Amino acid sequence: MVCGSYDVANTGLDGPFDAGKRRGFVDGIDVIEIEAPYSNSTAMFRRAIIFCQFAMRSTFVALTSDYDIQFATSTPLTIAVPAIIAKILRRKPFVFEVRDLWPELPRAMGVIRSRLLLWCMNALESCAYRSADACIGLAPGIVEGIRRKVPKKMIAMIPNGSDVVQDVSHVELTPEIESMLAARKGALKCIFSGAHGLANGLDALLDVAGELKRRGNKDIALILVGAGQMKPALIARARSEKLDHCVFLDPIPKAMLMALQSRVDVGLMILRNVPAFYRGTSPNKFFDYLACGLPVVINYPGWLADVLMRERCGVVAEPDNPSSLADHLEYLARSEIDRRTMGSRSRQLAETRFSHIELSRQFAEFLEGVASGKKGA
Repeated sequence: MVCGSYDVANTGLDGPFDAGKRRGFVDGIDVIEIEAPYSNSTAMFRRAIIFCQFAMRSTFVALTSDYDIQFATSTPLTIAVPAIIAKILRRKPFVFEVRDLWPELPRAMGVIRSRLLLWCMNALESCAYRSADACIGLAPGIVEGIRRKVPKKMIAMIPNGSDVVQDVSHVELTPEIESMLAARKGALKCIFSGAHGLANGLDALLDVAGELKRRGNKDIALILVGAGQMKPALIARARSEKLDHCVFLDPIPKAMLMALQSRVDVGLMILRNVPAFYRGTSPNKFFDYLACGLPVVINYPGWLADVLMRERCGVVAEPDNPSSLADHLEYLARSEIDRRTMGSRSRQLAETRFSHIELSRQFAEFLEGVASGKKGA
């Protein structure tokens, strides 16, 4: 597995970098970590440089290593460059997984406006789809987007999964987190875990905090765990407006995060109101909430909202409507029986439809089918 360096994650390798990379076995996986440090707070131009550096160094690995099949997971789109080159020069089978539709999403968000850059990204996207022997999409809208470009391509939809076997009962929380939970005993504790970036639209939660403050409701806590370029501005706004409902925590290890989520009441699935997100995202946090047996509150329509409503394991608020989101949180705060019932259904859904064990089996079978040349995989 070839990966980069992320500021809030640990690859398991701790030796020095040699010629821009370090290598070792982690849980039986041969990991090559490229010295290309990345952060959600990194400026767009710097990100582009990092992505290109990673692609160039990974290309050398793809051209010189011994392997049977290539699996490249995007974003960024440049992740496909080593696989495309190795497909051309070494005829290695290539499966391209798409976690977000680029450049559709950044175009829809207005993050990238340069026509030249968008044209180049479109060209790279098309080249990746056409070079790949098969594709995997993590959401229905992603599969539809791929199929529009390559109608005859073999495509599977395999979303992110819920870890239904991890036992976190023994995992200790930090004294800071324990103190925070104790201080909000009796309150409805709602958690958002993940990046605090432009796409997440977390000002929506501060708007809700302001609405709850106006209503005089002090019995709901909004816990935001993570990092990202928007976090300093969010903290500054919360302090300026004295939004005491909001608690900001730094990123914590996954096991500790799952332990924290098992001790709160509601999972918050928040995104900026961009129609391209409705059917085109598969956020890890959503499936973690299900695994922890949390009712989920989502603030945008789409395929995940449809799942919540059909399985009755959460509620859907109107986009860009803090009053609607506040109403739903107040309902969950006063309806403990309904809340617990939704949580039980969330866990059941995690086990029956989104279990990472079953999805991993599907993933492995798909890759093995491509590697063996089975067209009907």
